[in-house]
Amino acid sequence: MSKKPNEEFSCEMFSNKFFILCGAGGATACGSTHTLLTPLDLVKCRLQVDPAKYKSIFRGFSISWSEGGAPNLVKGWAPTLIGYTLQGAAKFSGYEYFKYKFSTMVDEESAYLYRTYLYLAAAASAEFVADVFLAPFEAAKVRMQTTPGYTSQMRKAMPHMMATEGFGVFYKGLTPLWGRQVPYTMMKFSSFEKTLEYLYDNVVPKPREQCTKFEQLLVTFTAGYIAGVLCAIVSHPSDTIVSKLNKDPSASIGSIISEVGMFGIWRGLVARIIMIGTLTGLQWFIYDAFKVYTGMPRPPPAAMPESLRKKLAAKK
Repeated sequence: MSKKPNEEFSCEMFSNKFFILCGAGGATACGSTHTLLTPLDLVKCRLQVDPAKYKSIFRGFSISWSEGGAPNLVKGWAPTLIGYTLQGAAKFSGYEYFKYKFSTMVDEESAYLYRTYLYLAAAASAEFVADVFLAPFEAAKVRMQTTPGYTSQMRKAMPHMMATEGFGVFYKGLTPLWGRQVPYTMMKFSSFEKTLEYLYDNVVPKPREQCTKFEQLLVTFTAGYIAGVLCAIVSHPSDTIVSKLNKDPSASIGSIISEVGMFGIWRGLVARIIMIGTLTGLQWFIYDAFKVYTGMPRPPPAAMPESLRKKLAAKK
C-alpha cells in the first residue's frame, strides 16, 4: 500500500510488530463480537440439541427467558469471551503471516494468478492452530448452555469437567471443531478477499485510494457480511455435530448423524446465518478499524502485477 503524503505508519508491513498488532486486532474483533451474540448462540445450540423443546428461534428465546431471564440468555459468556479472544488472535495474525509466507514461495505473477489458493491455504493453516486454543472453552460453553441445571460459572464448570471426565473432555470436539471452523475460515477469508475486489472494481464509484477511511470501512463491513452468510452455510452441519458432542461426550459423529438425519443436521441454519453474517461483518469492520486506529499499513485488494499486465496486453 503506497503511503499518502505525510502519512506515517506505526510499523513496517510484515514486521514482527505488524503481526503482533494483527493478533491484537483479531482478539478484539472475535472476542467482542462472539460475546455480544451469546444469546443468539445459546438459542442456536439449544435448538440443535433439543429441537423438540425449543422448536424455533423465537420459541427458544421465549423459553430461555422464562426459565431464567437475562442471566439465562447470556449463559456461557465467559468461555465465549476467553475462547474466541485467543482464537481470534491466532486466526487473524496467523492468516496474515501464512498469506505473506506462502506468497513469497512463488513469483509475483503466480501469487496473483493463484491468489485464491493462497488465501485458502493461509486460512486453513491459521484456523488449524487457532482451534487448539478455542476447543476447551467451546466445550465448556456448550456444556453450560445446553445441560439443564448445569453451573453458569466457567470457573466451576471447567474444573468439574476435568475432575469427572478427564482432560480429554476439552478436546473431544476438536476434530468436528476443525470440520466446522476450517471450512468456515477458508470461506471467510477467501470470499472476503474476492468480494472486496469485486466491490471496488464494480460497485464502489471511485478507486479505493480516493475513498475516506470510513468509506473503506463500510466496504469492508459489506464484504464481511456477504462472506459470513457463505460461511454459515458451509460450516453448519459440523456446528450441529460440535454442539451435540460437547453436550454428550459419549456420542460419536456417526451416531449423531443417524439420530438427527440429513435434514436435522441443518436445523438452526437461519439463526446461524443471522448470527454469522452479522458477526463476520462486524469482525472485519472492527479488525480494519483497529488497523486504522493503531496506524498500521493496510494493504489494498490484490492488483495485477505490471509485468503480467504487459504480457496480457501483448497477446491481444
